[in-house]
Amino acid sequence: MRTEFFKYQGTGNDFVIIDSRNGHDLSLSIEQVKKLCDRKFGIGADGLMLLSDKTGYDFEMIYYNSDGKEGSMCGNGGRCLIKFAESIGIQKELYKFIAIDGEHEARIDADGIVYLKMNDVDAIINHHSDFMVDTGSPHYVKMVPHLENYDVFKKGREIRYSREFEKEGINVNFVEQLDEPDKIFVRTYERGVENETLSCGTGVTAAALVCYHNENGFNEVEVKTLGGRLNVEFDRIDDGKFRNIWLCGPAERVFNGIIEL
Repeated sequence: MRTEFFKYQGTGNDFVIIDSRNGHDLSLSIEQVKKLCDRKFGIGADGLMLLSDKTGYDFEMIYYNSDGKEGSMCGNGGRCLIKFAESIGIQKELYKFIAIDGEHEARIDADGIVYLKMNDVDAIINHHSDFMVDTGSPHYVKMVPHLENYDVFKKGREIRYSREFEKEGINVNFVEQLDEPDKIFVRTYERGVENETLSCGTGVTAAALVCYHNENGFNEVEVKTLGGRLNVEFDRIDDGKFRNIWLCGPAERVFNGIIEL
């Protein structure tokens, strides 16, 4: 079967997108997804998304990691899917879609920046001297110095495959506080990709919540990643409770084509 695909990236986090609306429900096997995401034998991507019909919503987001398995929420993927939706004629001032972790809203500003509303967060768990946060995907956050030269693959893999997390897996974020209190640098080892990615939207969000700079009320944290810059806006209600969380950044089409499944 020949299928049209689209390749998008959001701060270097890249995805294969397929439109499976209008009764063309697409069912992909683990092996098919792995091949499409393979950087030598396929298109190459950190993950794959299907944009599907869903009653009551603009669309449904179905996300697969590059290991072929259906994944948890992907923030950069969601932003890319919004840009794709706009390009195929789904044009709204405020988008409303459903993903594996529930409802999301999104908008595109005049400069093409995508604002994606993330789920509320009710707890940041202290784990020894580190943190654990669920932002639609489970994240481990560790503050480190000199992140540019840090061995993210080795250290991330050690935590992800530790006895505590080996079975379910966890994404591991290493965070450096930059000179200003509202700026951080984040690098992420992603489960499902099993490698460092250039950016991780849910990971950036988790790190920004950990690194809030206003005790209560509105916060905006600027995040540097290897793939570019993102902003996370949120309201801190009290200890561990966050509302109106928005992940903001660019998303662009790289190319499109036809592939044989």
